[in-house]
Amino acid sequence: MANLDTNTSSNLTGETSSRAGEPSGTRSAGASVIICAYTLDRRDELACAVQSALEQTLPPREVTVVVDNNPELLAQARERFDGVQVVANHHGPGLSGARNTGADVSSGSILVFLDDDGVASPQWLQEHLAGYSDPSVLGIGGDVTPIWRSDPPRWLPEELYWVIGCTYTGMPVEPAPIRNPIGANMSIRADVFAGAGGFRHELGRLDVGGKAITGTADETEFCIRALQRYPDGQWFYRPAASIRHVVTPHRATWRHFVDRCRLEGGSKAVLVGLRGQRSGLASERRYVARVLPLGVLRELRAAARGEPYALKRAGAICAGLGITTLSYLRARVEMALGGGQRYSS
Repeated sequence: MANLDTNTSSNLTGETSSRAGEPSGTRSAGASVIICAYTLDRRDELACAVQSALEQTLPPREVTVVVDNNPELLAQARERFDGVQVVANHHGPGLSGARNTGADVSSGSILVFLDDDGVASPQWLQEHLAGYSDPSVLGIGGDVTPIWRSDPPRWLPEELYWVIGCTYTGMPVEPAPIRNPIGANMSIRADVFAGAGGFRHELGRLDVGGKAITGTADETEFCIRALQRYPDGQWFYRPAASIRHVVTPHRATWRHFVDRCRLEGGSKAVLVGLRGQRSGLASERRYVARVLPLGVLRELRAAARGEPYALKRAGAICAGLGITTLSYLRARVEMALGGGQRYSS
């Protein structure tokens, strides 16, 4: 395995840090890649993700596959992947619990998370680690571009690519501070992860009228919580730390779009209940006030020029905002009336 130079190692582990509120180093220098998986349907995608992690220009300290609640997949992964640590999720069920398990069994000072249907670029890990030359950086996010398994939906504008788990219009196009990364492609200092308490596996699971809502805001909540613990820190976006992300035909449908918007609204309601509106909706305010109106205006101009699907894209922006907002308001009202459990900090 490649060793990091002394200066970079001291920055990665935080051992030279002396300011209050900064993490201190407790792990070996290097990056531990964590890939969480749960379904046999993605066995081939998982193999591609593992291969891309192993074939980096800067090799990882270790690669760990965490399997959530699937003994058959666990057995197959252990048999298939040589030189890779394969473990079962020993925390709460779901992605957050699996990520926490990966952190528990990893030894590197940087935890790098890759989705099981993601393919990392060759310089992906090198670009992530380069961001930690700044000791204030708590974690890094990178670009996520789609691998379409069907024709891309022409009605879906790039402002709404968060629906398919990819980088969307409104995110920075150059390296810049961000509130939180996209979970499919993110890295976190191991000491920050431990100090902030890891991901909340229950976040987004809310009993509303007897129906469970599974949320998507666990990364956002963790990043806000980490900033509260390390107020001098920041989360940073490095587009060159890029991956490609598989988008199945189902994810390219209107039905998935509606379901994902509803889920986002409910998740944001839980997040605001935990962290307040100022932190919980900080990025969303700019997105709604500036990015979406500009997208609608662009599509209306395109429609005036006779461009096909432009009106549908404008309509999708309006529909997405409306569905997400209504789901958010509904969940907040039902939480206030006692219809759902509000998790404490």
